[in-house]
Amino acid sequence: MTLTNDEFKLDVTSEIGSLRALLVHSPDSGLGKVVPSKAQDWLFEDIVHLDTMRRKEYDYYIKLLMYFLDPAKINGKLNQIDSAEGNRDFFKPDNTGFHHSEKVIEIQTLLSDILQQTDIRKKLVAAVCAIESCNYRMQLQLIDTEPVALAKIFISGSLADDTMIFAPIPNLIFSRDLGITINNHILLNKPAKKARSRETLLMRYIFFNHPMFAAYKDNVIEIPENKQHFLRPGEVNEEKTTLEGGDVMMVSPQHLIIGCSERTSVSGANEAIKLLFEHSVVSKITIVKIPHKRDYMHIDTVFTQVKRNVWVLLRSLTIAEAEQSEKEPIAWFADKKNKDKPEIVQFRKNKEPRMFATLEDLLDNISQKDLNSTEPTKFIYSGNDEFPFDAREQWTDSCNLLALTDGVVLGYDRNDKTVEAFKQSGFEVIHVTDLLPKLESGEMTAGLMKDTLILMPSAELSRARGGFHCMSMPLQRDSV
Repeated sequence: MTLTNDEFKLDVTSEIGSLRALLVHSPDSGLGKVVPSKAQDWLFEDIVHLDTMRRKEYDYYIKLLMYFLDPAKINGKLNQIDSAEGNRDFFKPDNTGFHHSEKVIEIQTLLSDILQQTDIRKKLVAAVCAIESCNYRMQLQLIDTEPVALAKIFISGSLADDTMIFAPIPNLIFSRDLGITINNHILLNKPAKKARSRETLLMRYIFFNHPMFAAYKDNVIEIPENKQHFLRPGEVNEEKTTLEGGDVMMVSPQHLIIGCSERTSVSGANEAIKLLFEHSVVSKITIVKIPHKRDYMHIDTVFTQVKRNVWVLLRSLTIAEAEQSEKEPIAWFADKKNKDKPEIVQFRKNKEPRMFATLEDLLDNISQKDLNSTEPTKFIYSGNDEFPFDAREQWTDSCNLLALTDGVVLGYDRNDKTVEAFKQSGFEVIHVTDLLPKLESGEMTAGLMKDTLILMPSAELSRARGGFHCMSMPLQRDSV
């Protein structure tokens, strides 16, 4: 099935408007081929059990998305999908029983679609073979491969007989990092790590060649390298022009946040600001510079939005430190006092920049001024702000939540202290395994849910170091 989606509309103006369409990628066989010796090179902390990740974790994510975004694809079918036979056809992009939703859109399907075009197939095979150092005979073999099978090879790194011809791209499940929808534009990423180069290449071809995005070709923004970038020494991240989607948040129609982190450089943020202002995509961009640590990686591992006036965040990274008494020896080392605190500068088109002292100040300003909240801004802290649970649960993505609508968010079930903090803030908490039967029976209605944290199983997904904010690239949300 070729996805054309003639009525498709690219439109994201916030992090919390009701989600209508998004790009995802379900865990593929390549994830099951990550080996310990290469795990860190491929940006994984650990190896995962693929079947558990699929059947007992990620499949619940897809089913839940269907009830919220495309109920016609799943209503009345839940028992069949969950049959004792263990058949996963509904979740497999290369299978005739695949859901083919035009709301919950599978990246592998879009890739298969564009590979139907002979000229695109030849160009993309040549490009992939160039960056993966394939020989010429392999290039010819891949050109002659059927498009659906070829899409699987590009993603998994393996031929039909399971022979690995190049590395898998296991991070493709984190679709947000590939690009961000900003109003009706798409900002393509520039990954910091070589392991993500093939993902970026595939997404460029999809956004520029798939008929679904035909009306938006001129709205795809690519960040260029600095002039004479090839003269830079080595692989020093500070000197590279990099930007990843986990560091970009569309918080209101004219306001974008860009994080400078382990994965997004100041140079990358600078180029993005120039292009977005030049094309009048937004009028305000705030840079949040966080410590370059694996603990944080992207800004969406530190904070995400729950509803108009509610945010979840890691408090130990955001609070301002108390001033040291001048009598104490440490007062003589002031340059080190705030070394792990974010630097926050807001750039406004044709206006002077402004600074914020803390993340709380910035997020409160967004809720009150940008989103016109009529209620006080609330903060829910990772681990309920208790050491060591705050750091432990932030590591397992307590701050990396996806809003399906204003106040209804998805998070991992393993972050117990953070769950307790949600309850204390007045949120209902329900596990997805309890919610799905209620949505199927009509006892609950997705569109009527309010102030709810939906807990998702997470034993294997959390090993991949990303939550549901990472595993989503929103293409369309209702305005707030």
